[in-house]
Amino acid sequence: MSRQFFVPADAIQNGMVTLPTELANHIGTVLRLVKGDEILLLDGSGSHYRCIIDRLQRRSGEARIIERWLIKEQAVPICLIQGLPKGNKMEMILQKGTELGIDRFCPVWSERSIPAPASDREVNKQRRWQRIVDEAARQSCRPTLPRCDSPRPLSLVLADCDAELKLMLWEDGNEPLNKALTQLPPREIALLVGPEGGFSSREAELAQSYGFIPVHLGSRILRTETAGFAVSAVLQYLYGDFGAR
Repeated sequence: MSRQFFVPADAIQNGMVTLPTELANHIGTVLRLVKGDEILLLDGSGSHYRCIIDRLQRRSGEARIIERWLIKEQAVPICLIQGLPKGNKMEMILQKGTELGIDRFCPVWSERSIPAPASDREVNKQRRWQRIVDEAARQSCRPTLPRCDSPRPLSLVLADCDAELKLMLWEDGNEPLNKALTQLPPREIALLVGPEGGFSSREAELAQSYGFIPVHLGSRILRTETAGFAVSAVLQYLYGDFGAR
Protein backbone atom coordinates (compact mmCIF):
# COMPACT_ATOMS: atom_id res chain seq x y z
CA MET A 1 0.00 0.00 0.00
CA SER A 2 1.27 3.48 -0.87
CA ARG A 3 2.20 5.85 1.92
CA GLN A 4 -0.63 8.34 2.49
CA PHE A 5 -0.28 12.09 3.08
CA PHE A 6 -2.54 15.15 3.07
CA VAL A 7 -1.69 18.14 0.88
CA PRO A 8 -3.45 21.50 0.35
CA ALA A 9 -5.97 21.44 -2.49
CA ASP A 10 -4.26 24.37 -4.21
CA ALA A 11 -1.03 22.33 -4.44
CA ILE A 12 -2.70 20.12 -7.08
CA GLN A 13 -2.61 21.60 -10.57
CA ASN A 14 -2.36 20.29 -14.13
CA GLY A 15 -1.71 16.70 -13.15
CA MET A 16 1.09 17.58 -10.75
CA VAL A 17 1.27 18.03 -6.99
CA THR A 18 3.67 20.49 -5.41
CA LEU A 19 4.90 18.94 -2.17
CA PRO A 20 4.86 21.32 0.83
CA THR A 21 8.26 21.99 2.40
CA GLU A 22 7.64 19.97 5.57
CA LEU A 23 6.23 17.02 3.63
CA ALA A 24 9.07 17.00 1.09
CA ASN A 25 11.60 16.97 3.92
CA HIS A 26 9.75 14.15 5.72
CA ILE A 27 9.47 12.03 2.58
CA GLY A 28 13.09 12.43 1.59
CA THR A 29 14.92 12.69 4.91
CA VAL A 30 12.83 10.56 7.28
CA LEU A 31 11.24 7.98 4.99
CA ARG A 32 14.15 7.89 2.52
CA LEU A 33 11.86 7.83 -0.49
CA VAL A 34 13.33 8.79 -3.85
CA LYS A 35 12.29 9.82 -7.34
CA GLY A 36 10.10 7.11 -8.88
CA ASP A 37 8.60 5.91 -5.58
CA GLU A 38 4.83 5.82 -5.29
CA ILE A 39 2.83 7.82 -2.72
CA LEU A 40 -0.85 8.45 -2.08
CA LEU A 41 -1.88 12.08 -1.65
CA LEU A 42 -5.23 13.32 -0.33
CA ASP A 43 -6.65 16.84 -0.61
CA GLY A 44 -8.65 16.64 2.64
CA SER A 45 -12.07 16.59 0.99
CA GLY A 46 -12.11 12.96 -0.16
CA SER A 47 -10.11 13.08 -3.42
CA HIS A 48 -7.26 10.54 -3.53
CA TYR A 49 -4.31 10.85 -5.91
CA ARG A 50 -1.94 7.97 -6.60
CA CYS A 51 1.31 9.63 -7.54
CA ILE A 52 4.89 8.99 -8.58
CA ILE A 53 7.57 11.22 -7.08
CA ASP A 54 8.89 13.22 -10.02
CA ARG A 55 11.31 15.55 -8.24
CA LEU A 56 12.49 15.53 -4.65
CA GLN A 57 14.87 17.85 -2.86
CA ARG A 58 15.36 18.54 0.82
CA ARG A 59 12.75 21.29 1.04
CA SER A 60 10.76 20.95 -2.16
CA GLY A 61 9.43 18.39 -4.57
CA GLU A 62 6.76 17.41 -7.07
CA ALA A 63 4.71 14.30 -7.72
CA ARG A 64 2.97 13.26 -10.92
CA ILE A 65 -0.64 12.05 -10.67
CA ILE A 66 -1.27 8.69 -12.31
CA GLU A 67 -4.71 7.89 -10.87
CA ARG A 68 -7.48 9.79 -9.05
CA TRP A 69 -10.60 8.64 -7.18
CA LEU A 70 -13.07 9.99 -4.64
CA ILE A 71 -14.04 8.39 -1.33
CA LYS A 72 -16.93 9.84 0.67
CA GLU A 73 -16.64 9.49 4.42
CA GLN A 74 -19.51 7.57 5.98
CA ALA A 75 -18.99 8.95 9.47
CA VAL A 76 -21.78 11.22 10.68
CA PRO A 77 -20.48 14.83 10.81
CA ILE A 78 -19.74 15.70 14.45
CA CYS A 79 -18.60 19.11 15.60
CA LEU A 80 -16.96 18.91 19.02
CA ILE A 81 -17.25 22.22 20.89
CA GLN A 82 -14.69 21.66 23.60
CA GLY A 83 -14.07 23.84 26.63
CA LEU A 84 -10.31 24.33 26.76
CA PRO A 85 -8.78 21.98 29.34
CA LYS A 86 -5.56 22.36 31.29
CA GLY A 87 -2.14 21.24 30.15
CA ASN A 88 -1.82 19.16 26.99
CA LYS A 89 -5.19 17.43 27.26
CA MET A 90 -6.43 19.21 24.14
CA GLU A 91 -3.80 17.39 22.09
CA MET A 92 -5.16 14.00 23.12
CA ILE A 93 -8.71 15.19 22.43
CA LEU A 94 -7.70 16.16 18.90
CA GLN A 95 -5.80 12.95 18.23
CA LYS A 96 -8.33 10.46 19.55
CA GLY A 97 -11.30 12.52 18.39
CA THR A 98 -9.97 12.43 14.85
CA GLU A 99 -9.60 8.65 15.06
CA LEU A 100 -13.22 8.39 16.25
CA GLY A 101 -14.52 10.35 13.26
CA ILE A 102 -15.06 13.86 14.65
CA ASP A 103 -15.33 16.20 11.69
CA ARG A 104 -14.60 19.57 13.32
CA PHE A 105 -13.06 20.79 16.56
CA CYS A 106 -14.12 24.12 18.05
CA PRO A 107 -12.08 24.95 21.18
CA VAL A 108 -13.81 27.54 23.35
CA TRP A 109 -12.99 29.75 26.31
CA SER A 110 -15.60 29.54 29.03
CA GLU A 111 -15.86 30.90 32.56
CA ARG A 112 -13.94 27.94 34.00
CA SER A 113 -11.42 27.48 31.18
CA ILE A 114 -7.76 28.32 31.29
CA PRO A 115 -7.06 32.00 30.43
CA ALA A 116 -6.33 32.96 26.84
CA PRO A 117 -2.59 32.81 26.02
CA ALA A 118 -0.59 35.52 24.28
CA SER A 119 -1.43 35.85 20.59
CA ASP A 120 1.93 34.58 19.27
CA ARG A 121 1.79 31.49 21.50
CA GLU A 122 -1.78 30.89 20.36
CA VAL A 123 -0.77 30.90 16.69
CA ASN A 124 1.97 28.35 17.33
CA LYS A 125 -0.38 26.17 19.36
CA GLN A 126 -2.99 26.32 16.60
CA ARG A 127 -0.45 25.10 14.05
CA ARG A 128 0.60 22.26 16.33
CA TRP A 129 -3.04 21.27 16.87
CA GLN A 130 -3.67 21.08 13.13
CA ARG A 131 -0.54 18.96 12.65
CA ILE A 132 -1.83 16.56 15.30
CA VAL A 133 -5.16 16.30 13.45
CA ASP A 134 -3.36 15.77 10.13
CA GLU A 135 -1.22 12.97 11.53
CA ALA A 136 -4.14 11.26 13.29
CA ALA A 137 -6.25 11.41 10.12
CA ARG A 138 -3.39 9.96 8.09
CA GLN A 139 -2.68 7.12 10.52
CA SER A 140 -6.35 6.20 10.87
CA CYS A 141 -6.80 6.29 7.04
CA ARG A 142 -9.56 8.86 7.07
CA PRO A 143 -10.46 10.03 3.56
CA THR A 144 -11.19 13.57 4.73
CA LEU A 145 -9.25 15.92 6.96
CA PRO A 146 -11.02 17.28 10.08
CA ARG A 147 -10.91 21.00 10.74
CA CYS A 148 -9.49 22.52 13.91
CA ASP A 149 -10.61 26.09 14.58
CA SER A 150 -8.79 28.69 16.62
CA PRO A 151 -10.13 29.08 20.18
CA ARG A 152 -13.04 31.50 20.49
CA PRO A 153 -15.39 32.63 23.26
CA LEU A 154 -18.17 30.14 23.98
CA SER A 155 -20.93 32.65 23.24
CA LEU A 156 -19.69 33.28 19.68
CA VAL A 157 -19.40 29.58 18.83
CA LEU A 158 -22.88 28.85 20.18
CA ALA A 159 -24.36 31.67 18.09
CA ASP A 160 -22.71 30.35 14.91
CA CYS A 161 -23.68 26.70 15.40
CA ASP A 162 -26.38 25.49 12.97
CA ALA A 163 -26.18 21.72 13.52
CA GLU A 164 -29.43 19.78 13.28
CA LEU A 165 -28.88 18.01 16.62
CA LYS A 166 -27.19 19.93 19.45
CA LEU A 167 -26.16 18.07 22.60
CA MET A 168 -24.62 19.56 25.74
CA LEU A 169 -22.97 17.13 28.15
CA TRP A 170 -23.84 18.56 31.54
CA GLU A 171 -23.78 16.87 34.92
CA ASP A 172 -26.98 18.74 35.86
CA GLY A 173 -28.81 17.73 32.69
CA ASN A 174 -32.15 16.06 33.40
CA GLU A 175 -32.37 13.97 30.20
CA PRO A 176 -30.38 10.79 29.49
CA LEU A 177 -28.46 10.72 26.24
CA ASN A 178 -30.55 7.99 24.61
CA LYS A 179 -33.74 10.02 25.06
CA ALA A 180 -32.30 12.97 23.12
CA LEU A 181 -31.15 10.96 20.09
CA THR A 182 -33.30 10.95 16.95
CA GLN A 183 -34.30 7.79 15.11
CA LEU A 184 -33.03 9.01 11.74
CA PRO A 185 -29.41 10.17 11.29
CA PRO A 186 -29.12 13.95 11.76
CA ARG A 187 -27.52 16.06 9.06
CA GLU A 188 -24.88 17.19 11.56
CA ILE A 189 -24.36 16.86 15.31
CA ALA A 190 -22.82 19.43 17.62
CA LEU A 191 -21.42 18.07 20.88
CA LEU A 192 -20.73 20.60 23.63
CA VAL A 193 -18.30 19.57 26.39
CA GLY A 194 -17.18 21.77 29.26
CA PRO A 195 -13.68 22.18 30.74
CA GLU A 196 -12.56 20.55 34.01
CA GLY A 197 -14.91 22.66 36.11
CA GLY A 198 -17.88 22.19 33.81
CA PHE A 199 -20.22 24.92 32.64
CA SER A 200 -21.68 27.56 34.90
CA SER A 201 -25.46 27.81 35.20
CA ARG A 202 -25.38 30.98 33.13
CA GLU A 203 -23.47 29.24 30.33
CA ALA A 204 -25.80 26.24 30.42
CA GLU A 205 -28.80 28.56 30.08
CA LEU A 206 -27.13 30.34 27.17
CA ALA A 207 -26.47 27.04 25.39
CA GLN A 208 -30.08 25.97 25.86
CA SER A 209 -31.28 29.26 24.41
CA TYR A 210 -29.38 28.31 21.23
CA GLY A 211 -31.07 24.91 21.05
CA PHE A 212 -28.60 22.68 22.90
CA ILE A 213 -30.17 19.79 24.80
CA PRO A 214 -28.57 19.22 28.23
CA VAL A 215 -27.97 15.47 28.59
CA HIS A 216 -26.27 13.27 31.15
CA LEU A 217 -24.48 9.91 30.90
CA GLY A 218 -26.01 8.20 33.90
CA SER A 219 -24.45 8.09 37.32
CA ARG A 220 -20.83 8.49 36.20
CA ILE A 221 -19.13 11.84 35.73
CA LEU A 222 -16.56 11.60 32.94
CA ARG A 223 -13.47 13.75 32.59
CA THR A 224 -13.51 16.50 30.00
CA GLU A 225 -10.99 14.63 27.85
CA THR A 226 -13.05 11.40 27.77
CA ALA A 227 -16.65 12.65 27.66
CA GLY A 228 -16.52 13.61 23.98
CA PHE A 229 -14.92 10.27 23.06
CA ALA A 230 -17.62 8.26 24.81
CA VAL A 231 -20.50 10.05 23.12
CA SER A 232 -18.78 10.18 19.70
CA ALA A 233 -18.41 6.40 19.76
CA VAL A 234 -22.12 6.01 20.52
CA LEU A 235 -23.06 8.41 17.72
CA GLN A 236 -20.82 6.67 15.17
CA TYR A 237 -22.30 3.31 16.18
CA LEU A 238 -25.87 4.56 15.76
CA TYR A 239 -25.52 6.88 12.77
CA GLY A 240 -22.02 6.58 11.33
CA ASP A 241 -19.44 4.18 9.98
CA PHE A 242 -18.66 1.84 12.88
CA GLY A 243 -20.61 -0.91 11.11
CA ALA A 244 -19.46 -0.07 7.57
CA ARG A 245 -16.51 -1.30 5.51
